[in-house]
Amino acid sequence: MRALLQRVTQASVSVEDKVIGQTGPGLLILVCAMPGDDTATAEKLAAKIAKLRIFADDAGKMNLSLADSGGGALVVSQFTLAADTSRGTRPGFSYAAKPDQARALYEHFASAISALGIPTETGEFGADMAVSLTNDGPVTIWMDTDT
Repeated sequence: MRALLQRVTQASVSVEDKVIGQTGPGLLILVCAMPGDDTATAEKLAAKIAKLRIFADDAGKMNLSLADSGGGALVVSQFTLAADTSRGTRPGFSYAAKPDQARALYEHFASAISALGIPTETGEFGADMAVSLTNDGPVTIWMDTDT
């Protein structure tokens, strides 16, 4: 799986001008399932993200995890994280999991984050979504379970 983490002061996702998910301070997590991923992959990624120390402690050092900081997560599916831009000028998406598998893994990932005690909201898989955020830092981190 691939994920792009953005530390935020706030983030929301809307479908047809209606907010369907939001978070205050915490993470916007854009996530993409890849062929070969399974529920164990989703759980491993969720656990790593929840423990990643990218939030400031009282001394201003990035020493706290999402779980430690009490922040929330907004999880949004984004198959374009699997873009292949190696040829031409139009990206290919054959590296993304097929929709049925991707949906199941996206939902499992969001459930796994929530099960770790992180307040979690989501976007709508496959929908045309508008994502709004205020990046904090900015801190933006790319994660890939293959590396």
